[in-house]
Amino acid sequence: MFAYVWPIALIIISGIIYQISAKEVPSAMDGFSSLTICYGIATVVTLVLFFITAGTGISGLLAEYAKINWAVVVLGITAVGLEVGYVFAYKSGWEVSLVYVMQSSILAGLLLVVGYFLYSEGLTWNKVVGVGVCLVGLILLNRKGGAE
Repeated sequence: MFAYVWPIALIIISGIIYQISAKEVPSAMDGFSSLTICYGIATVVTLVLFFITAGTGISGLLAEYAKINWAVVVLGITAVGLEVGYVFAYKSGWEVSLVYVMQSSILAGLLLVVGYFLYSEGLTWNKVVGVGVCLVGLILLNRKGGAE
């Protein structure tokens, strides 16, 4: 059970801290320069975690690097897209309570289609209605003159 739950808990905790941090990047600081620091720190942290968990040295790391495919490269590029999108969304005035809900709701609907066509995942009424509820929630959150 723990092996099933801890990754989601880590995503949730990291996601909260991530959104707060992205919102607090100094507005006078260039967004791209802030991300160079972010990725430098991420590189050091992931290298340390690799060496701790893999129990191998540089040769083990190089052996892992030899396994690279297109997905690893695209993951890196899209990670930059995500980071840039969040940093600049907050710099342009998006509220921390809305930007993630907005992207998550739309992304959930699009990933239903991707899952169906690319991975033959089931497209059930529960999933479709669930995404519909998310989108209705998104509309309510973005309504002007709501319960503010």
